[in-house]
Amino acid sequence: MSSHPKYRADIPLHIAIIMDGNGRWAQARHRPRVFGHQAGVKTVRRIVEDAADIGIKYLTLYSFSTENWTRPKAEIAALFQLLKKYVEDDLDTLNDNNVRVRIIGSREGLKPDLLKVIKKVEKTTEHNTEFFLNIAFNYGGRDEIIRAVKSLVQGGFAPADIDEKLLERFLDTTDIPDPDLVIRTSGEQRISNFLSWQAAYAEFVFTDVLWPDFSRSDLETAISEFQRRDRRFGNLSDTAEVA
Repeated sequence: MSSHPKYRADIPLHIAIIMDGNGRWAQARHRPRVFGHQAGVKTVRRIVEDAADIGIKYLTLYSFSTENWTRPKAEIAALFQLLKKYVEDDLDTLNDNNVRVRIIGSREGLKPDLLKVIKKVEKTTEHNTEFFLNIAFNYGGRDEIIRAVKSLVQGGFAPADIDEKLLERFLDTTDIPDPDLVIRTSGEQRISNFLSWQAAYAEFVFTDVLWPDFSRSDLETAISEFQRRDRRFGNLSDTAEVA
């Protein structure tokens, strides 16, 4: 890997990316949408390596939402197959590079062969500590919160015992720090039910670049934009006058 760029100390610990634009990228080339998703997987490989090289510790990628079930069945099947193939083909490399992989989202509706692969990659990499790759698959922020609340109820917790820290223990992202920066590609400016709880104080960067074209340079540009932000988390900035 190349040397790290000279970023300031406020480089984001955790970046989350809404990988959008695969279909439009393919259509612009008069190819089927699946062709765009295949190209998007190649970008995933590049960006995972680039993020680790830059010094990012956690990377969460939004690959299939709970709302994506409304897409054509052939496209859904292709997306499932692409996740399975990516995990199977890259597992050894990811493990050799000390990358921990977690698949966040509901397991409902996933076929046994895919569940087997998910279990294998998570088990194989569970003790890795150099880089944390989270793939949001069959994921929805609202669905995640509902599942967490159901777990609290089933656990018999009293209402008085429930606070933010307790609820977070039952989220898919337990033990994962909240994202500092959320990037969305393709020009859309919405979060699409992604990390609804966790992104409460994240910075957002929207880019017109379609996901298959997203490069290290685009990632660095987003990080530079993040570094220019004044993150106050509801407080006054150091330079603000106090009334």
